[in-house]
Amino acid sequence: MAAVRKEQWKSGFGFVLAAAGSAVGLGNLWGFAYRASQGGGGSFVLLYLLIVGLICLPVLVAEMVLGRSTGSSPLLAPSKAAGKAWWPMGWMFIAASCGILAFYAVLMGWTGHTLVHALLVGLPENKQAADAFFASISEGNSALAGQGISLLLTALVVAAGVQAGIERLSRWALPLLLLLLIGLAIWASTLPGAGEGYRTFLLRWDGEELMNITTIRNAFSQAFFSIGTGIGSILAYSAYLNRKAPLPQEAVAVVGLDTAVGLLAGMLTFPVVISFNLADVVGDSTIGAIFIALPTGLASIGITGQVVAVLFFALAYLAAITSSVSLLEVPVSSLMDRLNWSRSKATWVSAAVIFVLGIPASMRTEVLGTMDALFGGVLLIAGGLLIAVLMGWVVPNLFLEDLEQSDSSPLLRRVLMFCLQWISPVVIAAGLLISTVDLLRNWFGAA
Repeated sequence: MAAVRKEQWKSGFGFVLAAAGSAVGLGNLWGFAYRASQGGGGSFVLLYLLIVGLICLPVLVAEMVLGRSTGSSPLLAPSKAAGKAWWPMGWMFIAASCGILAFYAVLMGWTGHTLVHALLVGLPENKQAADAFFASISEGNSALAGQGISLLLTALVVAAGVQAGIERLSRWALPLLLLLLIGLAIWASTLPGAGEGYRTFLLRWDGEELMNITTIRNAFSQAFFSIGTGIGSILAYSAYLNRKAPLPQEAVAVVGLDTAVGLLAGMLTFPVVISFNLADVVGDSTIGAIFIALPTGLASIGITGQVVAVLFFALAYLAAITSSVSLLEVPVSSLMDRLNWSRSKATWVSAAVIFVLGIPASMRTEVLGTMDALFGGVLLIAGGLLIAVLMGWVVPNLFLEDLEQSDSSPLLRRVLMFCLQWISPVVIAAGLLISTVDLLRNWFGAA
């Protein structure tokens, strides 16, 4: 018999902040802006919003319902809702969350290194110096140390519990992150190239991109990875909710905060890119945008640039740790639920295993990219597809009854169910097929 789960959120607002913190991560700060720049600017944003509203939002609500209605961890919730045939889905949640956190902690380490360097040493004088610094922190012992410290901080928060750890972190970290980002976006708007940066990247409209399969795929990938449905994090958090929490409204709040951070990041990043003539660096990769282009550009304006860099990488690390906490909660809550372990024991065992899993990613960036494609692409999307099928077709009454008990309107329930049954599974299945083909092509192409 599973252990009785006694922890709960102190308030619905605390849950929204924690869930939004789970969604808001490093992918918002570099991925959204970068992909928008590559996909027609406003055209990409429109596609992103459509995908979020019609596909991701219904699945996000379904994942919340699965967690709240069963009151169980990601490992046990699927089989508790629909029988033992669905137990592999719980293990897939474990694999996806642990796999993502294993390489995500490496990215956090890069961010932390860059923050400390900007604060104590300064910024690189030119692109060559930025390249050399990034090479020194992205592989080997430095990357391993950054990964370990990031997992240690994450584990300290999770071990403290739902209210004392996760909710307390979210209550100050997310508002501070938004405040920093708004302040930096306002500062960026005063730069000489701000207007051109907005027009070139975010406000540019290219109708042809709406039919470009690469742009559609990028918008789909950004939406799924950014919001994080299909990993089990939101499911784990939702198990601590009370029965009256209005899940659709809370899901909209989470998605809204997540999208706002992405747009604000673009309003910061691309004025800097244009003002300091860094478009070629950004075009290379998302890594080029955040770890090379920004520090190089900011270095040219002296102490002001150093202050801005410190603030930016501080907010980036805040965003990363709120996401990493939600990822670690998946195996932790599952070990507590299945083996009746204490939270402390489950946390430190999980963190140790994930550290070992992430060692190859800290040694070679190519391995990190492969782990991203497998866990952050294929398994994450597969999880979203299974949630849609489970809640839309296998146990639809569970979905509808849970929302009815929390006073969601009949029309809203019908709309969500229609999307969950007929729109989300079809589009997610197509996205899963494309991601799987890409992964296999890269594997065999590299062989």
